[in-house]
Amino acid sequence: MEKEQFQTLLRFFKALADESRLKIVGILANQECSVEELAVLLQLKEPTVSHHLAKLKELNLVTMRPEGNSRLYQLDSNVLQSISKQIFTPEQIASLINDVDTEAWENKVLKNYFDGDVFDNSCVQHLKEIPASRKKRLVILKWLANRFEIGIQYPERAVNEILKRYYPDYATLRRELIDYQLMQRENGVYWRSD
Repeated sequence: MEKEQFQTLLRFFKALADESRLKIVGILANQECSVEELAVLLQLKEPTVSHHLAKLKELNLVTMRPEGNSRLYQLDSNVLQSISKQIFTPEQIASLINDVDTEAWENKVLKNYFDGDVFDNSCVQHLKEIPASRKKRLVILKWLANRFEIGIQYPERAVNEILKRYYPDYATLRRELIDYQLMQRENGVYWRSD
């Protein structure tokens, strides 16, 4: 998401993070109202309503038209739909985490369960224990699965030798890799799943 869109989204949520403003938007979605009418409907003072309307006008969510001595406000549904189409798509919402390290939690799990630096291939890594938590266990198993090359078939003895480098109970790890579908097995031959 572009910085400008992110700021618009932030201003949008800040503007609507107020009960009175949400109610104003709801009222103006159905009808035009003056500040005086909104004040009576919401049981607020007119300056307070004017303040809330100013916040909504900053986002162009409300339009104003003069009528005699008063001004009538209405929700601009086109702007609301435009914001919705531009910013509230699953792809745009997902892009909010572009600058977040999405692997930080997995890296922490690996550091907690392994002796040695799991990111240094010249270093020996030993699994301290198999995590009881399924989510943490999956992180460990994915890391172990990456020790096998895609497209290579391994006899069971070779799988055992590779897993034994990291943990003495290689049979449990081998079964778990199959159970979590990180590896496939047929007739004593194993290969890494895509």
